[in-house]
Amino acid sequence: MPSRRHAIADDLRHQISSGHLKAGKRLPSEAQLAAHYTVSTSTLRNALALLQGEGLVEKIHGNGNFVRHRLRRIAYTGGAAALAPWTAFSAPLRMTARTTTIEAPSHLTTLLNVPPRCSLTEVLFTTHKEETPYGLAHIYVPHDLAQVTTPLAEQIAPRPAEHCPALAEVQERVSARLPTQEEATTLRISPTLAVLSLTRVSTDATGRVVESALLVLPGDRAEALFTTRFVTEERILQG
Repeated sequence: MPSRRHAIADDLRHQISSGHLKAGKRLPSEAQLAAHYTVSTSTLRNALALLQGEGLVEKIHGNGNFVRHRLRRIAYTGGAAALAPWTAFSAPLRMTARTTTIEAPSHLTTLLNVPPRCSLTEVLFTTHKEETPYGLAHIYVPHDLAQVTTPLAEQIAPRPAEHCPALAEVQERVSARLPTQEEATTLRISPTLAVLSLTRVSTDATGRVVESALLVLPGDRAEALFTTRFVTEERILQG
């Protein structure tokens, strides 16, 4: 038998999916909802937290809880888009970027296999669809391999120097977690909404890490899509 908070969340979820509670509509106050469902305010808030975590309800402090407009999901398609993060998604996104030179902190020296305090070029990308943030990407490249060729935001990206060998491998690790406060603020999401956290490491034929990317994608508007294509025996013989 479902708990009271799950039963309340199920009822409100049904009202949202059926259109009885429309996108943008303000829900009754938490006190009114608690009285309606004959539960304590804390139980009611726990039920709302479930819907906030699913991206169905947004709590605006000082204004109350609102039904969120449904957001179109986009797919992060991965490895083939190394060094060009704006091409890694299934839908066109507007990009803003900021480029800086930093000294590698400890977690990046391990990730990129570089000496402590090594100079890195960092590009911070923020992606938007219309006015809605869709993700963050921190791109890191050893400074001797990076060239920023233009100040235009949509074209800013680290580019391998001409002597840099071609990429041989792109490894990506995906996990789900809650956002940091800074990420929640930048992406304008609830701290209870899970995000996809992707770590991408690109290496050349010598095994040198030439690029690393840390991406954060809100769970209510993005998904990761990885496709494996198999070469059949017939295709091998034809080749």
